[in-house]
Amino acid sequence: MNGTPLTPKASEAIAQHIEMLILEGVLRPGEKLISERELAAKLEVSRPTLRDAIAALAARGLLTTTRGGTYVAQFLSPVLQPLASLLSDKPEVTQDYFEFRSILEGEAAGLAAVRATEVDRKALEACLEQIEAAHKLDDPAEEAEADVGLHVLVYEISHNVVLLHVMRAMSELLRNEIFYNRQQLYLRPGVREPLYKQHLAIGRAILSGDREAARKAAMDHMRFTRETIDEIRRGESRLEASLHRVGRSELLSSSRNKLP
Repeated sequence: MNGTPLTPKASEAIAQHIEMLILEGVLRPGEKLISERELAAKLEVSRPTLRDAIAALAARGLLTTTRGGTYVAQFLSPVLQPLASLLSDKPEVTQDYFEFRSILEGEAAGLAAVRATEVDRKALEACLEQIEAAHKLDDPAEEAEADVGLHVLVYEISHNVVLLHVMRAMSELLRNEIFYNRQQLYLRPGVREPLYKQHLAIGRAILSGDREAARKAAMDHMRFTRETIDEIRRGESRLEASLHRVGRSELLSSSRNKLP
């Protein structure tokens, strides 16, 4: 061997390019790629070369091919599904979840404040406009979805790919209501307005480049959400106890006799 580095095959180079797009969060789990013909033309390679690249990534679990097309694989699902099963219907786990989120949300927002590019800022401004529009519609479902969208965008703007993929996966657990019902949160009287203002505060702090303000705004938001969920659950527990008392006669004998 003469020590000259080997040039990767065209299919390997294309596979590496697509892999980098997945790593950076440009291509996201579950998304469908454009047709093979269009993608080959866009990447300026032959269709056989593209097929080899896709096959290599599919073998590694990063892409999924079906008759309907090629998709970015849900590559964290093998971890998420048993984790979701383990954590679901366990209210005590919610506290750990919020503690975890508070630590990472604060750091993600702080990093976003100092790392955001001009492109990131425009995306964040558009996201805040979407949050404002959802808030005006008075639609809890749409507002809750815009909520998740903002948090995922902050992870992206942090430019930390490990944080991005881990927290995007956690966001899917949130969408599936593993820890709490987001719409229930938004339907609680007196909660929508504070949440709305907190989201704006996070976004504006990032846009201003104030790392500490962004970090504090994110952690304050997580604390408010945790406390509200706690109060909702305490209220549900009190209501359940009240209903038990009202229905207690169904458990008692109609006889007036009591223990001597």
